Amino acid sequence: MNTWRNASLAVTAAALLTLTTACGQEQGTASPNGQSVGNAAPAQQPAESGYGSNGGGYGSGADVAAPKAAGQLAVQDSKKLGKVLTDSEGFTLYRFDKDTAKPPKSNCDGDCAKIWPVVPAGDVTAAAGTDASLLGEVVRTDGSKQLTVDGWPMYRYAKDTAPGQTEGQGVGGTWFASAPDGKKAAANADGAAATEPADAAGLSVRKDPELGDIVVDKRGMTVYRFTQDSAWPMKTACAGDCLKKWPVVAPVSKNSVEGVTKKGFVTFDRPDGIKQQTIDCWPIYTFAGDEKPGDVNGQGVGGTWFAVSPDSKLVKTTK
Repeated sequence: MNTWRNASLAVTAAALLTLTTACGQEQGTASPNGQSVGNAAPAQQPAESGYGSNGGGYGSGADVAAPKAAGQLAVQDSKKLGKVLTDSEGFTLYRFDKDTAKPPKSNCDGDCAKIWPVVPAGDVTAAAGTDASLLGEVVRTDGSKQLTVDGWPMYRYAKDTAPGQTEGQGVGGTWFASAPDGKKAAANADGAAATEPADAAGLSVRKDPELGDIVVDKRGMTVYRFTQDSAWPMKTACAGDCLKKWPVVAPVSKNSVEGVTKKGFVTFDRPDGIKQQTIDCWPIYTFAGDEKPGDVNGQGVGGTWFAVSPDSKLVKTTK
């Protein structure tokens, strides 16, 4: 009897272990900022030279460890984004949607801070014509002080290699150039949510006339999977510039899901610090080329991007 009971317990334990490690992420190691990144592929690191005494862009090494002071802030007029806040050398300042302003808190550490170098709080003066009282600081986990604008922590982007560049705009759907008042510089970026129905599901199903039932986000935008990603173990092959075309789907509450499988419905802590929703452990994205609900312009792109069925499968039918 004891032998049978011990064997039964062993089988139960093994089954439980299989369930808890289904995505492979739980077997990974913690990133420097304390987030689990599992076995995900590392994000692409910037190749540009360091931002320091040579005046170039950002890279790895000592220049990343010693962030450059912002000095006299300035306001640049961008044709695409309107008024953008810059440092004294004209480099764009950014804000991160995963941070908070009230209270101020930075959620970009470790590898994330190599790609998005923080703007230190010391030696900074408000831009002419702006409200100096909006400038503040937040103490980071390492004890250093970071500049805030209306509570939002400020960063630069490693791939901005010349003054006036805004290569970080929209990366991962979470990084935006900062306006002088700390809001997103992108037109209507802060007001987009107001146009969404108050009761919109985080993920739901839409019947496309050609593709059939496909998953859409709360804006009605088509959701996609990338065939070069992996679910077991969980990995992403879309990083850096790829995320400008394929923004991640931010984490969604299970209570805000209608008609979509909740199997493997977990948050993927990516190596670049971005949190991404998964379905059956597969990372999911939207497509920047879809301009309105109902668009499926990302379907079949490169033979690697496909809409997603409600049970998480790829919809291989092409337009």
